[in-house]
Amino acid sequence: MFHPLRTLLIAFGIAEIAKPQPVINACERIGLENAEEAELRPWALWGARLEGALFVWLLARRESGWTPASWLLGIAGVVLVVLPQPIIDYSQQLVYANADDLKLKPVVKPTARLLGVLYLFVVALSASGTEPDDSEDVIEQRT
Repeated sequence: MFHPLRTLLIAFGIAEIAKPQPVINACERIGLENAEEAELRPWALWGARLEGALFVWLLARRESGWTPASWLLGIAGVVLVVLPQPIIDYSQQLVYANADDLKLKPVVKPTARLLGVLYLFVVALSASGTEPDDSEDVIEQRT
């Protein structure tokens, strides 16, 4: 059985794959002073879907260990925690056609750091593969 937090993150990933626009809208409300002026590039929704798919794939698989995807997410998490501004700047240019016209709220940098922590948490959960409770059940069944 999956840990409740793992299940919640998988559900979030599925929701982000199915309906990325509400997730993007929420992020815009949190981070932009002028969210109503944001002009998403066509691939922004696919980027959000990719993030959701990465969460689901990493968290739903039962193998333990590191994959290239977990390394990528882990590196992104560390960079977001330690040095968020370059990632914020790059992602704004990548996601918005009018990035230079958008006004970021002061909360963007701490929120980006929290996103980095979330990425690291997803990686940590995925690297463990199975939950500790599952491992104990397997040991009990063998004896």
